[in-house]
Amino acid sequence: MEALRKYADFSGRARRLEYWTFAAVVCVGYVVLVGFGASGASPALVVVAFVFSVMLLVPGLAVTVRRLHDTDHSGWWALIGLVPFVGTVVMLIFTLTESEPGENRFGPCPKRIPAHA
Repeated sequence: MEALRKYADFSGRARRLEYWTFAAVVCVGYVVLVGFGASGASPALVVVAFVFSVMLLVPGLAVTVRRLHDTDHSGWWALIGLVPFVGTVVMLIFTLTESEPGENRFGPCPKRIPAHA
C-alpha cells in the first residue's frame, strides 16, 4: 500500500483522496476510542489514546505537507493551523483545493502517475 510506505515522507505531493482517506481513518480510530471510553474512562484508555495520537503525529504532518505541496504551497503553511479559527479555515480551503495541474516545484501531479509505477 502506497500510503504506508510514505508515512514519514515530506517530499512530493498527495492527492485529495490520499489526504481525506487518512483523515477519515484517523476519525474512525478516535470514534472507536471514544466508544470504548463511553463506558467509563479508564487510565489505560487514556494511555491508548495518547499513544494513538503520538503514533499519528508524523504521518499526519507528512500527508498534510504533501497535500500542501499538491496545491503548490510550502509545507510551512501547516503552521497556520495553530492560529485559532482562521488557521482552520485556511487549511480546510488548502486541503479541499484541486491539485495544481501538471508538474510544480514539488514534483509531478500524482493524478497523472500510474498507480503501479
